[in-house]
Amino acid sequence: MIAVMPLPAGLTTSKVIAVHLNYRSRAAERGRTPSVPSYFLKPPSTLAGDGNLVRPRGTELLGYEGEIAVVIGTRAHRVAPEDALAHVGWFAAANDAGIADFRWNDRGSNLFSKGQDGFTPIGPAVAAGDVDPQALVLRTRVNGEIVQEDVSANLIFSFADLIADITRFITLDPGDVILTGTPTGTGVLDLGDVVEIELEGAGSVRSTVVEADHDIEAWGAGPKVTPEVRSWATGEPVPRAHELTPEAWEMLHHVGTATLTQQLQRRGVRNSWIRGVHSTRPDLRLVGYARTLRYVALREDVRDADTAPLNAQKAAIEAVEPREALVIEAREDRGAGTIGDILVARVLARGGTGVITDGGLRDSPAVAGLDIPTYFQAPHGSVLGLVHLPLESMVPVTCGGVLVMPGDVMVGDAEGVVVVPAAMAEEVAHDATEQELREEWALERVQAGDSVRDTFPMAPERREEFEAWRAARAGD
Repeated sequence: MIAVMPLPAGLTTSKVIAVHLNYRSRAAERGRTPSVPSYFLKPPSTLAGDGNLVRPRGTELLGYEGEIAVVIGTRAHRVAPEDALAHVGWFAAANDAGIADFRWNDRGSNLFSKGQDGFTPIGPAVAAGDVDPQALVLRTRVNGEIVQEDVSANLIFSFADLIADITRFITLDPGDVILTGTPTGTGVLDLGDVVEIELEGAGSVRSTVVEADHDIEAWGAGPKVTPEVRSWATGEPVPRAHELTPEAWEMLHHVGTATLTQQLQRRGVRNSWIRGVHSTRPDLRLVGYARTLRYVALREDVRDADTAPLNAQKAAIEAVEPREALVIEAREDRGAGTIGDILVARVLARGGTGVITDGGLRDSPAVAGLDIPTYFQAPHGSVLGLVHLPLESMVPVTCGGVLVMPGDVMVGDAEGVVVVPAAMAEEVAHDATEQELREEWALERVQAGDSVRDTFPMAPERREEFEAWRAARAGD
């Protein structure tokens, strides 16, 4: 029979060490997989059992993170991976709770955001020798609904890896706790919510969210919530400054790009047509908010100095949000491919609506088989590393001779792509729809034998006739 108990009496926790990113599901969600683990410290005063989880007054974003806690049983210093598990005394469920409202001030340390008293509720412990460390099942429930579930076999760095890594420099004493990372499914709690973290075979720890009984003192850093912080905490996209209504979004799926250029010219925007590109899928329409990516000319020393896990190209693609189109500035250089089928497929998988590059396209036959329109200058089989260096994303770019600002609305059809400035996109969508309705009436009249003199454009005296046609058409 498995022995389950609270953390054994007499143990003193000198440190709580938490791992930043350590589940494959969470890494996929974040768009990066670390090559080595990284950590932050939580004070021992964060440890708690069942009870209230206190959200400070004036804060909003109290988050939960279900984790498996490793409790050290015997002193460990410079332990090899193959010997590390012998130093584990127990495993337990834990909640690595945190307040995102304080990330602006201590993002590096997490001291205020994750180190507040009681912010590590921990459940009953099960002896390490009684369980398989590769088969520990972790679950998180919020108000009875499962929101996280994963198994320890899906850790990027195993318990042994973490202990061996830490003890190269830091001695772990009996009672020390390692929080080993959280899987996908984290979220924000409201007052009154009940969060339960369960380690199958060990037990669970339950916390009820309550508000603190006092205001935060006026000195020192206070809470601050930005759209970016809210997005980080909730997983929801950052709100756009100019979000189209559903009606306008649908309209842009039907009006022609030629019509849109006319509407933009009437508003003083003459350079809106991405020149020289054509689509892999002329049968598909493109409407998407611009996520920009800028390539510069390759310089080998700059390329070789970039040691980030993801270069700017892949990082931009992993950041694509639903209803966004990836817009690439490649200086209209056709001398190399700028993107290929795997990365275009990833844009599609992340909910992207299209890709526009003013350079070459690799794997163009394969890209043409994907259900996403990709606009490009010419096919080219070589990789971008011969000519281009991906430098930065979400900055203003020039694509096909046109300035594209992040968040502009890209609209593409079989003819090409037009850039609609975000601030006027709503109005342009409605006016373009009205323009095309008038042109449909004019085409019918011309085909019936009328002159273009008073039909295109419509003469004032024929407005009543047009309105009657519109009403009849709507009735159909």
